[in-house]
Amino acid sequence: MTRAQELRAYLIGFGLSVVLTAIPFTLVALHKDAQLTLWVLGICAVLQAIVHLRYFLHLSLHGQQRDDLQLVLFTALILLIMIGGTLWILANLTRRM
Repeated sequence: MTRAQELRAYLIGFGLSVVLTAIPFTLVALHKDAQLTLWVLGICAVLQAIVHLRYFLHLSLHGQQRDDLQLVLFTALILLIMIGGTLWILANLTRRM
């Protein structure tokens, strides 16, 4: 990757990150429907994570980067299992009290 291509990728990633951050902030500031705001916030969060993985961490499905992507996805899965299990246990304890 040349320096110009790398700079272009960073600028595209920065622009997408700003847009994906501004959308939820705007919805919250305008006091739109809470359900809609939560859905848009969740979608923007997932898209923001994909933008960061692609444009800032340079992870893709090609060659060595594919192994790195699998490592990041496995780490995310373990974190999801830990967080989900914790919430499940806490909800169960709350219901029993």
